[in-house]
Amino acid sequence: MQTPLSLESLPHRQRATVAGIAWTELSVPEARRLRELGFDEGVGVEVLHRATLGKGPIACRIGRMTVALRRAVAGAIHVSPIAG
Repeated sequence: MQTPLSLESLPHRQRATVAGIAWTELSVPEARRLRELGFDEGVGVEVLHRATLGKGPIACRIGRMTVALRRAVAGAIHVSPIAG
């Protein structure tokens, strides 16, 4: 297994699993939204698109849903890339 990294830095189209979430780095509404969307340890995730210039949101797939996350939120989500 590879070393966990943030979802924000996960390469485009690289599949990964959520290794952990730094809940204390998120506001209560942000944490609630992640839980409602199904973000939790062991869930599969993949970065689909990043906004240009590196400051906008990140579109990612979790399960069969595509969601947009602010970069600060994506930075609090730690993932382990899946080899292959």
